[in-house]
Amino acid sequence: MARDRTPTRRRGRWLALYAAALALGGTALAEAPASAASRPKGHDVSSHQKNVDWQSAKKKGARFVYVKATESTTYRNPYFGQQYNGSRNAGLARGAYHFALPNRSSGAAQAAHFVGNGGSWSADGWTLPPALDIEYNPYDKKRKCYGLSKARMVGWIRSFSDEVKRLTGRRPVIYTTTHWWKTCTGNSSAFAADHPLWIARYDSASAGTLPAGWSSWTFWQYDNGSGALPGDQNLFNGSLDRLKRFARGA
Repeated sequence: MARDRTPTRRRGRWLALYAAALALGGTALAEAPASAASRPKGHDVSSHQKNVDWQSAKKKGARFVYVKATESTTYRNPYFGQQYNGSRNAGLARGAYHFALPNRSSGAAQAAHFVGNGGSWSADGWTLPPALDIEYNPYDKKRKCYGLSKARMVGWIRSFSDEVKRLTGRRPVIYTTTHWWKTCTGNSSAFAADHPLWIARYDSASAGTLPAGWSSWTFWQYDNGSGALPGDQNLFNGSLDRLKRFARGA
């Protein structure tokens, strides 16, 4: 996922290794997979992209975007307003995502910070449900699951989800990789029934094996920053009309 902060040299090496692990045998792509040509294209951005030219992104094929809003309980994306409102004004469906740091505070506390700083939702057909970005710890490679046991990680995600549902009326989309999910939750199937999946896998053919319980993905992040759109490249698993209905909660 697009990040906001410039890594140290040491952490930069770790992030490079992490990106390689995400590929799981595939390679980063410059274009959408040919088999997914009919699906709506989108992207995700953070403050790293700064002020985005949204009309240009739309002309290049963007139909939706996820914008980083928050991280932990202290960080807010300073470009969030331009990115979130600018994309809507350009005619894109848009949603907000939160970068989880489960070792910093409870899931409920981070959810409240997120919803209060851009992670809300309305059934207007343009606002995508809130999203939780949960992946390997980019700040400490020795604590890649943030020092939480598998059971505690599942509990943290549940706490975040329950608070988002209470505050917005929607369960969050979960962004992750199958590798992380297996490693840090024990491949829990506890969320598949009522949480849309946003899977990250950089492969030319498919999104690959999904975490336990999910039979299909809702969003697929197939490229981590080398595509035509600002930030990371994504697909929606359905038609443009289905995307609008998904945004409404239908």
